[in-house]
Amino acid sequence: MSRAWLVGNALWLQAGWWGCVLGARHPWLLAGVAIGLAVHVGSCRNPRAEASALLRVGVLGCLLDAGLGALGVFAFAHAPLPLWLAMLWLVLASGLRHSLAWARQPAWYGVLLGLLGGPLAYVTGAPLAGVELPLGAWATALLLAPIWALWLPLCLRVAAGKP
Repeated sequence: MSRAWLVGNALWLQAGWWGCVLGARHPWLLAGVAIGLAVHVGSCRNPRAEASALLRVGVLGCLLDAGLGALGVFAFAHAPLPLWLAMLWLVLASGLRHSLAWARQPAWYGVLLGLLGGPLAYVTGAPLAGVELPLGAWATALLLAPIWALWLPLCLRVAAGKP
């Protein structure tokens, strides 16, 4: 993979995150995210393997967030999970085999990235997307930190097609 591809993928992850989070209140932005996902998959060396990785990680992520929502960690306007959040999992998955692949080995890279990045993404995105955090921002972040310390390395493995 070229350096330009990895930089482009990292920029796509940022743009996709913003598109999904802001798409909660401005649904027309989700069309742009869908187009971005299609362009991403189509530009990969093996589009079928990429689409499969996105689907595997997307399903796992939706299950995680729907479960956390059912437990009262999040309060979504649309139960069990809003479309923008399901799409956000696909956006995250689109980087796991590319610009985020560095976090796979050694495993503690993924643990540290999940520990810090997961809660940060939720706590900063929730008010923009109109998601309530009934436990409060700090308690939610502290609860999500160990979950994401385990979840991100798992997602990296799943995206890579490893058991």
